[in-house]
Amino acid sequence: MLALSAEGVLPKVDYAIFADTGWEPRAVYSHLDRLEREIAKPAGISVLRVSSGNIRKDALDPDHRFASMPLYILNKDGRPGMTRRQCTGEYKIKPIKKKVRELLGYPHPARVPKGVFVEQWVGISTDEFHRAKDADVKYMRNRHPLIADMNWSRTDCIRYLTSLGLADTPKSSCLGCPFHGNTQWRHIRDNSPEEWEDVVDFDMAIRKGNARANATGNKLLGEAFLHRSRVPLREAPIDHVTAAEWAAMQQELTYTEPDLEELEQGVIDGCSPWACRGEVAPVQDDFGLAS
Repeated sequence: MLALSAEGVLPKVDYAIFADTGWEPRAVYSHLDRLEREIAKPAGISVLRVSSGNIRKDALDPDHRFASMPLYILNKDGRPGMTRRQCTGEYKIKPIKKKVRELLGYPHPARVPKGVFVEQWVGISTDEFHRAKDADVKYMRNRHPLIADMNWSRTDCIRYLTSLGLADTPKSSCLGCPFHGNTQWRHIRDNSPEEWEDVVDFDMAIRKGNARANATGNKLLGEAFLHRSRVPLREAPIDHVTAAEWAAMQQELTYTEPDLEELEQGVIDGCSPWACRGEVAPVQDDFGLAS
């Protein structure tokens, strides 16, 4: 959407807002720097980076009220469980809304007058039209230009990015997101040893750290894990390629539409607030384009 706006295919936006959880892969930060340098700045579009803190640091800080990740739990009686996902609301939705209010000139707790709003673009393609939702506040109105204006599928988006030399666009989500599929865990392990050690260390720490508590401070009775096998990440069976993963690889090679539940339910589109499949309510894409 940013490139389409910069090229004049879509109307020019005023801002692009990136909600930084503080724990994105290095490739995502490098990609963002490149987008700002090569696409946004030449077009006169400001990229605003907002944050509510570092989710990794906050999760392990016993004195910090932590909005829980969707961690896999093994209860004392052996039954599996999962914590409620609250991190998207705290680390993406909240800082984006705060910035939008500031841009409108009505920072919290000021009331935004009736009729004052931003039009916010959300990057949902035609193969995910069912995820296209409106904002939950009146001062933000969601628009889905990839559907309404371009009629583009995910494949169309990939082809367009490839034509711009951006075929290597990384998927945005926290480095240690429990919604990763085995493909993503293997990619981190095999391509970024330092980041792999980082998530392995975090996985070990959450079994005794503050991440075991929910937002109200109630402690979990079981043990928490990043991998759905509920074993330490370093020992998790991430080398097993499932039928879904194999099919996904074949689909990508032939440019056919990927299955949304592929990669063993891993997050294939990144952690997108306004289109998040794991939050209580769908909310905004990492790049909120406002006009």
